[in-house]
Amino acid sequence: MKSWLLFQSDSFFIVGYEPSAVAHGGIRNLFLAAYRGHDLVYVGNVGTGFNERDATRLRKNLDKLKTSRAPIALKQRGVVWVQPTLIAEIEYRAWTDDGKLRHASYKGLRERQDNTEVYRPSR
Repeated sequence: MKSWLLFQSDSFFIVGYEPSAVAHGGIRNLFLAAYRGHDLVYVGNVGTGFNERDATRLRKNLDKLKTSRAPIALKQRGVVWVQPTLIAEIEYRAWTDDGKLRHASYKGLRERQDNTEVYRPSR
């Protein structure tokens, strides 16, 4: 009997990243957000799915968007916060009970950076 894993894919804002001295491209995790009403809320992070070339290019783009204030209500040390401009396509298995992505994987930046395409949680 085969068990098939079903994955979902949605778009989320990249609001920060955790740098790494050992990971290829210098990114350990991306911090993601979605709209809840008119506010951005933290929905989790993703640390897999990007190759060295993608991570290096992404890091250069993110470094141009650095900001001193977190765009979401999250206190986390070691995060480089960025303006919520870039929208990533993320594949994930499910949502946790507290509204975070489970088993998330980065699939790339959306070619068209359209805020209306960003995921909006129902709760």
